[in-house]
Amino acid sequence: MASKDKKRTSIVVGAGVGGVASAARLAKAGYSVTVLEKNSFTGGRCSLINHEGYRFDQGPSLLLLPKLFKETFHDLNTSLEAEGVQLLKCEPNYNLWFGDGESFELSSDTSVMKREIEKWEGKVGFERYLQWLGEAHRHYEISAREVLHKNFTSIFNLLRPSFLVQLFALHPFESIYSRAAKYFWTERLRRVFTFGSMYMGMSPFDAPGTYSLLQYTELAEGIWYPVGGFHAVVAALVQICERLGVKIRLNTPVSSVLTTPDGRKVTGVQLASGEQLNADVVIINADLVYAYNNLFPTSTSHSYAKSLQKRAGSCSSISFYWALSKKIPELNTHNIFLADEYRESFDSIFDRQSIPAEPSFYVNVPSRIDPTAAPKGKDSIVVLVPVGHLLNSATASHPDGDATATSGSSLKPEQDWTTLVTSTRQKILSTVESRTGCGPLSPLIVHEELNTPTTWESTFNLDKGSILGLSHSFFNVLAFRPKTKHPEIEGVYFVGASTHPGTGVPIVLAGAKITVEQVLGDRGDVVPWKGKEDVVRDQGVRQGKGTRELDRVVRRGALLSDVGIWLLAIVVLVGTLAYLNSGLVVGWDPEGKRGWGSGRV
Repeated sequence: MASKDKKRTSIVVGAGVGGVASAARLAKAGYSVTVLEKNSFTGGRCSLINHEGYRFDQGPSLLLLPKLFKETFHDLNTSLEAEGVQLLKCEPNYNLWFGDGESFELSSDTSVMKREIEKWEGKVGFERYLQWLGEAHRHYEISAREVLHKNFTSIFNLLRPSFLVQLFALHPFESIYSRAAKYFWTERLRRVFTFGSMYMGMSPFDAPGTYSLLQYTELAEGIWYPVGGFHAVVAALVQICERLGVKIRLNTPVSSVLTTPDGRKVTGVQLASGEQLNADVVIINADLVYAYNNLFPTSTSHSYAKSLQKRAGSCSSISFYWALSKKIPELNTHNIFLADEYRESFDSIFDRQSIPAEPSFYVNVPSRIDPTAAPKGKDSIVVLVPVGHLLNSATASHPDGDATATSGSSLKPEQDWTTLVTSTRQKILSTVESRTGCGPLSPLIVHEELNTPTTWESTFNLDKGSILGLSHSFFNVLAFRPKTKHPEIEGVYFVGASTHPGTGVPIVLAGAKITVEQVLGDRGDVVPWKGKEDVVRDQGVRQGKGTRELDRVVRRGALLSDVGIWLLAIVVLVGTLAYLNSGLVVGWDPEGKRGWGSGRV
C-alpha cells in the first residue's frame, strides 16, 4: 500500500464511459490516474462514426435516466451544462410500426398516451395503463435506491432488510411480458410495452418484470439526445479527466495485469508493446469475460474465467449506418418495427442464437432531432437489428497455452454473416418502405458503414460479440453478477456492463460510483462527494422546525377521512348483525305506510 504522504496511483484499462467516469472520480479523490485504451478513440461503444458531414452514434443513441448522468457530473463539482453538453428532448419517444399497417405513438405526453391507448383498449384500458405505470414506478424507485446505489459483494447482501422487504414488489420471478399482460389485454399493447427489454439484450418473455422501469423512465422522464451525438457525454467526462490531471493514452492495448509473485496483489499492467506500468489500483473497464480470460495470470481464477464464458450473454446486432441523399420525413427520431411473429422473433435470437426470418428492429434518425448529424437536406440513419451472439469466442485465449474457444472439432460452425447481412439489409429496406410508405430507400444510400457480431467482438473485445455484456436473468444480477472486485487479487476492480449493477450507459455510470467508492473504502480514503446534496430535488421538502407552513406534510384530512369510512363500515355492520339477530322484519301495509313488522319471518 502506498504511504500516506505519497499520491496513490491507479490505472484504468479501457476508456469506455465506465472507465472515464471512474478515472474522473479517482482523480477527484486525489489519485494519480492513467487510462489505457486499445482503440484510437474514447467512449468504446459510445463512440461516433463520421463520413463527409454525416455522423452516426456507433452504439447508444438515446439518453435515459437523466438523473444518473446529472449525479455523475454533480459529484465532480460540475454539470452537464457547464461542460457544454446540451440535451434535446425527443418527442414523441417512438413511432412503433406494425405489419398490419397500424402504428402507435409512444410519448411522455399523457394526453397523447390517453389517445393512443383508448384507441385500442378504451377508457378502462387507459386506467389499467396508469396502474401499470404505478407498478413500473415502484420498480424504478426501488431499483434506484436498493440496487443502483448499493454494492452486492456477497450473497448475504440479498438479505439486507431494506432490500428483502421490497424483493417481491420488484417482480423478479415474472417476465416483463407476463406483468404487462396483467394490465394490457390486447396483444398489440402487450408488444408496445415490452419491446424495451431489447435494451438489455433480452427477450421480453425472459427478462425479469423489474425492467419495466426502463420504459417507465421513458414515459415519465422522457428520451433525450445530446447535441453532437452520445459521445458528447464521454467527451465532457474526458474534459474533466484532463482538468484533474488524468493521463489518457490511446492506441495502447494492455496484454496482462501484473501481480506480486504469489499472485495475491496487483502491481500494475504490461502493455502489448512490452512496457510495464506500476499502480496501486487497477480498474478494468474492458469486457469482463474477455478480461478474466486474457489479462490475468493462469493460476488466478482460471476456472472462474472459463465459467463466465458459459453464462448467458446478451444478444449481438447487425447495425447499418446509412448516409442518405435526402430526408425521409416519414421516419421520426426513434422508430421500432415489430415482427408479426413477435415471440418467434425473440426465440430465434435468444434460444437459437440466430437471426429471425422476420426481425424486429430499431431505426434511429439522429438528424431529425439534431441537424448537425447530417448535411442540410439529408439524413443520417442507424438501423440496429438484434441477432444472436457468436457461437464461439475469438477472445478466449489464455496465456497458459490451452486451446482457445475458437478451435476444436466439437465447436459449432459460425453462421455466414456476409450472406446474413445481405438478406437482412433487403428485409429492412422492404419493411421500412412498406410500413411507412416512404418510397424506395436503396437508391438514396450514398454511403454505408456496418457492424456485425464479428466486428463488435474484434473492435471492442466483446466476448462472442454480445453488445450488452452478460444477460440480466435473475441468476445473473445482484449478488449473482460478477463482483466489482477481483476475488483473489488485491487492488483489482471492475466497472462496465457485465459487472454489478449491469448494462446501459446510466447503469454503468452508477456502477462507476459504486466501484470507486469501494476502492476508496478499502483504502480508508475520503469519498469527496459523500454528504453532497442531491442534484435533483425529488425527495420533497425536508420536514422540521424550519419548514414553512405551506410545505408541512399533514395527513390529518386523509386520516380522518379513512377513520370516517371505517367507522361508517362498522356502524353498518353492527346494524346489519343486530337486525339479523332480532327476528324483526320490515313490512309495508296495503296503504303504502312504512312500519315495523311483528317479528314474524
